[in-house]
Amino acid sequence: MADSSSGRVAEPKATQGERKRPSWLVGFLKRLVKEKPLGTVCGIITLFLLLAGIFADFVAPYGMNETWVGGFLEPPSAKFWFGTDNIGRDLLSRIIFGAQVSVIVGVTASTIATIISLIIGIVSGYIGGKLDLIVQRGVDVWMCMPRLVILILLVGVMGVSLWSIIIALGVSWGIPGSRIIRGAVISISENVYVQAAEAIGCSTTRILTRHILPNVMATVIVLFSTRVPGIILAEAGLSFLGFGIPPPSPSWGGMLSGSGRTYMMMMPWMAVWPGLALAITVYSINMFGDAVRDITDPRLRGGVGRYGVIAKREARRKK
Repeated sequence: MADSSSGRVAEPKATQGERKRPSWLVGFLKRLVKEKPLGTVCGIITLFLLLAGIFADFVAPYGMNETWVGGFLEPPSAKFWFGTDNIGRDLLSRIIFGAQVSVIVGVTASTIATIISLIIGIVSGYIGGKLDLIVQRGVDVWMCMPRLVILILLVGVMGVSLWSIIIALGVSWGIPGSRIIRGAVISISENVYVQAAEAIGCSTTRILTRHILPNVMATVIVLFSTRVPGIILAEAGLSFLGFGIPPPSPSWGGMLSGSGRTYMMMMPWMAVWPGLALAITVYSINMFGDAVRDITDPRLRGGVGRYGVIAKREARRKK
């Protein structure tokens, strides 16, 4: 329709769906709340853990090593919600500061492990040939060795500190994880668009960064989300054995060992609260990562599974 005064053609008005198109994040949150209530609750717990770890200095009622004279082995009360340990330190404060250690170790070591897996998996899977054969035999040798023995050996060589534990966990989890990335890269390399990029003379770096890497990011996200709870458990195991975070820094595994194991029968709260915090954290991160995978994976939105049932139900309502 032409405007006679200006001589311009009037643009059609946007439809209601175009004006109010929700963003990807809003749609993702709506599907998460509607389809995965357990994943939503676990996501809230995971967010609470992350915030507690970041703002531990402001959230904790007392200092992580603040002792109270005469407050040894106090049971849970209004002053000390989780009780105190054998030297008079508040357990609630130490568990909150332990969440800070778990967040730092879990996220940082998972990031290092994911980067190692990406480098090895992409290069080995795309180039192939003798390089792939040599690299994969090295990965096989690494996977045959017990992971706990490797962790203790690496920590013993580098020394017991926060960063040595992070590096040891990142390396020990990154090398075996490259096998998953390699499989995804081999599958993507057989697609037509990768062959077309090779035919027109694209460099290897461009193919890896523009065609291979974006298409394996879904696998990388799932791999990262599943590594965080596993690494938190591994750090707790090292601390329990005495190879983890050195005292006086609080660690959930270290709280379960030592005095927690000594006074477990007489004062059970010294072992119950750190163990419960560790179990809830690992379960919440696993369930939240599983829910995110189910929502973001397009293969789970078809005519099978829960999405198919809900799609059929909505179609019947519209009729």
